[in-house]
Amino acid sequence: MSKKILTASVSALIVASFFFFGTGRRASGASGPPGSKASLQGRVAGILGEYLEATGQDSSEFAAALRELSPKTVLERFAPEKIQAPEDPAQKLQWYEISNAEWIVRNKIARLVAIEDVNLDENKVAVLCTAREIEAVRALQKKHPIAISRMISPADFPPRDAVYHNYQETLAFLQDLQAANPNLISVFSIGQTHEKRQIQAIRFNTTEKGSAPSQKPGIVFMGTHHSREHLSTEVPLLLAKHLAEAYRAAGKDSEFARLLEQRDITIIPLVNPDGSEYDIATGSYRWWRKNRKINGDGNIGVDLNRNYGFHWGEGGASDQTSSDIYKGPAGFSEPESSAVRDFVSAKTNVKVLLSYHTFSELILYPWGHSNSPVDNPKDRETFKKLAETMAQWNGYTPEQSSDLYIASGDTTDWAYGEKGIFAFTFELSPKDMWGGGGFYPGAEAVAKTFQANLKPALYLIEVADNPYKVLGSPAD
Repeated sequence: MSKKILTASVSALIVASFFFFGTGRRASGASGPPGSKASLQGRVAGILGEYLEATGQDSSEFAAALRELSPKTVLERFAPEKIQAPEDPAQKLQWYEISNAEWIVRNKIARLVAIEDVNLDENKVAVLCTAREIEAVRALQKKHPIAISRMISPADFPPRDAVYHNYQETLAFLQDLQAANPNLISVFSIGQTHEKRQIQAIRFNTTEKGSAPSQKPGIVFMGTHHSREHLSTEVPLLLAKHLAEAYRAAGKDSEFARLLEQRDITIIPLVNPDGSEYDIATGSYRWWRKNRKINGDGNIGVDLNRNYGFHWGEGGASDQTSSDIYKGPAGFSEPESSAVRDFVSAKTNVKVLLSYHTFSELILYPWGHSNSPVDNPKDRETFKKLAETMAQWNGYTPEQSSDLYIASGDTTDWAYGEKGIFAFTFELSPKDMWGGGGFYPGAEAVAKTFQANLKPALYLIEVADNPYKVLGSPAD
């Protein structure tokens, strides 16, 4: 039987089962207003038909199981994301701008709704609230000449952090750099996410474009494995901008231009766009870390930096789907980590990799899954020398990853353990949660953090031809 016929048969069987076992509705499953039992039957039938097609389960056994389940229970078990109650428009959060908001008025507004941003020069505020809440604010107009207007979503980020780039802005940023530097830059996708967003890469190579192989020494920079670490998107974006502008300004005969022409540099600024977009979707931060995989049990997301296949599932990773460090059902189970694996594996010229994270101001190198140091003494000393040299410029603490805590299945352990790449994790600013903003350090942190980490990035580009040269040794 073909998959389409099987799916249709199963769907019909499911609907018939609901009717036979007491739904109290005709077994059409296709009519009824949204939210009605008839509508729910149709949704369940379609969803479970697709589920059986994907899993290859026996339809007769599945129909027998349905005798014990209500439509709602089936959805909760197999497709929890589909069972959300219809959203009450009155409870939906919206952005509003309130002008003529003097100090006294601002204090009255603050008693009613959360003020997300204040423009003192123009005496206006931005608030994120429901339609019901804004009506309470409108009551202030009886005594104060405030004006209230609906705002378009403020680039997803709260207005105070508008300098950060959301997914669409990141794509546009990369495309603009390519358009301005076609001989140096190419932009391409290394893969898709669960929600079908492209994982975009920008490549600096004067001879090869896109994913074409190169014999030049290669280096890869990555950002935002973890959704809420938005500063780790901005630093690689600014690095890309700096490389492009410095190359144009330096002139073709300069030492810097010659360096770039001899390197194959790839920057992947946003490894986890699904999670990043979710974190900022309401205009307020959600503290989301993982990707957006539906785990099938009501929990969502896998920690991409616990999903790499080298020593996967050992210490510092969880098998609980609700955990922020859930490792996934298998190493490289996620399209995002698999895309990085496939891309890096195909680039046999890559000698160095740097993955940006936040926060703690650390320079980390393997191992993360074990307290034991790297076995190879020359590699161990090279890691230490590189890290200690970079620490002189950004002021971060250089250390083996497991000195912070054990974490298995991460990017750098895989890159070094499987591919022999000198791989580092930078935990960017701030140093801690207290006084620095933690994962959300504000707009002022962007330029400052980038400048602190520019020399380390350029240093890694320079040594990418032979990292061992920092010890005065030839390449192995």
